[in-house]
Amino acid sequence: MGIWEQSAYDVRLDWGAEGVAALGRECAVLVVVDVLSFSTTTDLVVGRGGRVLPVRWRDERGVARARAAGAVIAGEGAFTLRPSSVTEIPPGTLLALPSPNGATLCEAAAATGARVLAGCLRNASAVAAKAHDLGGPVGLIAAGERWGVTIFGHGDTLGPLRPCVEDQVGAGAIAAALAGHGLSLSPEAALAARSVDVTALAGCVSGRELTESGHGGDVTLAARLDVSDAAPMLSEGVLA
Repeated sequence: MGIWEQSAYDVRLDWGAEGVAALGRECAVLVVVDVLSFSTTTDLVVGRGGRVLPVRWRDERGVARARAAGAVIAGEGAFTLRPSSVTEIPPGTLLALPSPNGATLCEAAAATGARVLAGCLRNASAVAAKAHDLGGPVGLIAAGERWGVTIFGHGDTLGPLRPCVEDQVGAGAIAAALAGHGLSLSPEAALAARSVDVTALAGCVSGRELTESGHGGDVTLAARLDVSDAAPMLSEGVLA
């Protein structure tokens, strides 16, 4: 085992695109965790019988392909990256969801050849059960935020990675559920599992950013633990 690897364990955790590159070499399943808000929005869409087409951030060709496939483009109508915008989304909707973190990481994770799931607090146990069924090792990718980018990705530049409370807590909830299936956790995943506190979302930087911009309802939706049976898995570029 290389000094930078977590390969002695069934469940591993790393951050952002670098984490995808590291864990994609050694994990059969990668779970992208972007609690505020890509993964939570995806859970709500899939839970209502819809599908999500992740689109890499600022990929105009990706948006054009999504439009040609008949997808509704988030941000061009009633539906956006915000979880509260999709709570009544009609079943069967294919929603193209561009985001600088979760969607972009899903595409990168798929390129590794791993099976890709989108996890959050709402579906932590359901996603853990699906990952366990698929067979490990399982890599948890805490998306993190980017310095210089607002929570819904409207900043002008993508800065360096900012590890964030919400994705640590979300990845930890999934790690804890995987431990319940008898899987061993790396120290990184075990520490996250011990940090699960949904009340932290309201007071963390990302949660306060949303609340102060009038979107506290999105934090409330994201902070609910194990209220969903959806386990969105990427197949042919679509999460369902």
